[in-house]
Amino acid sequence: MRKTQVLLILIPFLLFYAFSVSADAKEERKWQDESIYFIMVDRFNNGDKTNDFKVNTEDLKEYNGGDFKGITDKLDYLKEMGFTAIWLTPVFDNEDKGYHGYWISDFYNTEEHFGTMEEFKTLVEEAHKRDMKVILDFVVNHVGPNHPWANDVEKKDWFHEKQPIVNWANQEEVENNWLYDLPDFDQENPETRKYLLDAAKWWIEETDVDGYRLDTVKHVPKDFWTEFAKEVKSVKDDFYLLGEVWHDDLRVVASYEKTGIDGFVDFPQNQHLRTTFAKPNQSLGWLFTSWERNKAFYSRPELLGNFMDNHDMNRFTRDILINKQDPISRWKLALTYLYTAPGIPIIYYGSEIALDGAEDPGNRRLMEFDGDKELINHISKLGALRQKYPSLSRGDLEVLHEESGMAVYKRSYKGETLVVAINNTTKAQTVSLDKNDLPLNMELTSLLTEERVKESNGKYSLSIDSEQVEIFNVSEKTGWTLPISVTIALIVSILLGIIILILRRIKKGTKTF
Repeated sequence: MRKTQVLLILIPFLLFYAFSVSADAKEERKWQDESIYFIMVDRFNNGDKTNDFKVNTEDLKEYNGGDFKGITDKLDYLKEMGFTAIWLTPVFDNEDKGYHGYWISDFYNTEEHFGTMEEFKTLVEEAHKRDMKVILDFVVNHVGPNHPWANDVEKKDWFHEKQPIVNWANQEEVENNWLYDLPDFDQENPETRKYLLDAAKWWIEETDVDGYRLDTVKHVPKDFWTEFAKEVKSVKDDFYLLGEVWHDDLRVVASYEKTGIDGFVDFPQNQHLRTTFAKPNQSLGWLFTSWERNKAFYSRPELLGNFMDNHDMNRFTRDILINKQDPISRWKLALTYLYTAPGIPIIYYGSEIALDGAEDPGNRRLMEFDGDKELINHISKLGALRQKYPSLSRGDLEVLHEESGMAVYKRSYKGETLVVAINNTTKAQTVSLDKNDLPLNMELTSLLTEERVKESNGKYSLSIDSEQVEIFNVSEKTGWTLPISVTIALIVSILLGIIILILRRIKKGTKTF
């Protein structure tokens, strides 16, 4: 009975089709889909004691022992939290006490406290094996304060004349004067420009890094950045440039987008993030307004980096403690927004254990790996959701409700809809959504707690405890899509036909197989 056998063979394929036909093929990963973990190399993890010369863990202004091997050893730790990229402070050879990496002495060698070039290449290779990208901090504005070039007669034209920035509103001063007494490169000099461009391309060719975070962008002429972007992107496809333009006015930041820099760490939004989540009962309204403004001023606002803190400001945990709040609860709220709002979340090392610290160098303490796991677990859930649901990184954002800190918004992308509820208040809140917010006859399933909310009398009632969050997946009540229903009906029909055919042959006494 060949027809029967053929039909039986087809059934598994039909079942596979039934449960895959409704899902789009996995799309190619883009930079907007990444989640970035920002590491200060010297302060993360000491994996190699042999390079611990002139190390003093009692002094935060000295080298503390972190190195490339230490980061390599912790890649699985980062991967398990859902991070898909790491950003490292400069790894180039630095002057004495340049633990932070920004006092560069040699653009073609690694800092010996961090490890060898081969160890850095191993770090990049191991990251790539885990499908993680590596972003390297690149500095073109200045060198270390005691760099011999600054006093070299033959290199005199490589630098601007030594004078401090007095008027920060004067762009000529900002670009040409010395920042914190650091010898300021003159990128208009052809030799200087070529050296910096060649070095930038060399690191990509030599180590296969995936992107640069560009330091002190506003202190360098725009025409240099235009050439820089063109040159580095000619070496590697999809090379990502993340610019640091520390300015409160997003129009100033956005003006650098035309140079070819892909995205920027979003300093204007950072102010609103810290104000909103450092204490309860603060509105999220400015955050949503900030996104609307970003859409108006940037051509690709989804490539902006969202962050709570970094190595140049007080840690967010310090703000929380000043307001006498619980760091874990406050961080959960803030991280939920970072991971579910448009833009790329950037998490400064130690945030997963709510590491505390005031201004530099207090905000650069050694990482601790034996902290409370509650926040780590929350980040891991958020990281997994961001990778699973493209609406969180690519979808439209629509605010459904915002009042005094209770916010509900949805992200939608190609038929996928998630609803995010953040209760940034001290009381339990209930928000009612209707057909203007979501289609009727749907079901909301929490991706954090598995709680289900069904439509009743044309309403969806979301109840969220104080200082808690929920992320709901919106689907049809039955859970069956039309393609699945049709395919299953077809399978059932085929099975019934086979059974009837077999019974008839048995009744006639004929061989069925």
